[in-house]
Amino acid sequence: MMFRKLLVSLFILVLVVILFLAWKVTGSNTAFKEDKYALYIKTGSSFENVMQTLRADSVIKDPGLFSFIAKKLNLPPKIKAGKYEIRKGAGIWGIVQTIRHGKQTPVNLVITKLRTKEDFARFAGQRLECDSLAIITLLNNNDSLQSKGLDTSNVMTAIIPNTYSFFWNTTAAALFNRLYNEEKKFWKEERVQKARNLGLTPQQVYILASVIEEETNKYDEMPLMASVYINRLNKGMPLGADPTIKFASRNFAARRVTLKMISESAESPYNTYKNKGLPPGPICTPSVKTIDATLDAAATNYLYFCAKPDFSGYHAFAVTDTEHFRNARAYQKALNRLKIK
Repeated sequence: MMFRKLLVSLFILVLVVILFLAWKVTGSNTAFKEDKYALYIKTGSSFENVMQTLRADSVIKDPGLFSFIAKKLNLPPKIKAGKYEIRKGAGIWGIVQTIRHGKQTPVNLVITKLRTKEDFARFAGQRLECDSLAIITLLNNNDSLQSKGLDTSNVMTAIIPNTYSFFWNTTAAALFNRLYNEEKKFWKEERVQKARNLGLTPQQVYILASVIEEETNKYDEMPLMASVYINRLNKGMPLGADPTIKFASRNFAARRVTLKMISESAESPYNTYKNKGLPPGPICTPSVKTIDATLDAAATNYLYFCAKPDFSGYHAFAVTDTEHFRNARAYQKALNRLKIK
């Protein structure tokens, strides 16, 4: 009888120990207060590097037990780079398995308006493991771009603003290849045909749309604005687009383009007062709505436009230079009245 009681007691003790260990392994073992913690494991990191991060950021309540379980589950040789989201209340078992199987949390790259290659490199480099230097080096390498029909001037035409999901450890090359492939999908036959009807290539439409994007945020007048630029191109006239002067001088905050700015940027291929035709590349990443509005350019005889003096954001369009000069004088007077330089 005593022996049976001893066996029962021993069984209960073993069961309690097993349940306790199971609770320690599968139960909540996070120490942070927030709802989640993002663990970034850099390419080439060792298990020791990961443990240093977990300890330094006080992620795990029991780092020693985590290390023990991780080694028993053969995690050290299977460390995979990436971003891993650890939810508050997660257990050791679940965290180890997430890392062991490379169950990364995707990073959403929300691309809106960016003006330069450097802006894009900085933007992506702050959100992905590949740094801005690796990205800008790729964008400035004609040898890497040539196979895609791109060069260092027009490379930004491959970037269609949208939301893209990437793994955090995506390389610069993989990042650009994905964006390039998405750009090819964007230019469906319908859009390509509209570009042909305007006498432009998709890249040229993108460049023109980038100028329009910087000229106005009024989508309802963009087709009219596109018609002005296309008419000027067809007549061999310089575009005379103020945003290209701001781009050439890198003075994006300028409220008005002066003769001095035009003169100082005379040697730039982006000076569309001096050079005929489109600039060699886009001056920003235009929205899809702007690209489509450009493709839907209106059929007009307009050759000029000028901001309206009421500062509504809309423009006055003109066929003749006499009419345009009258519109321009009215706007200049409005600027002077408000002492805007």
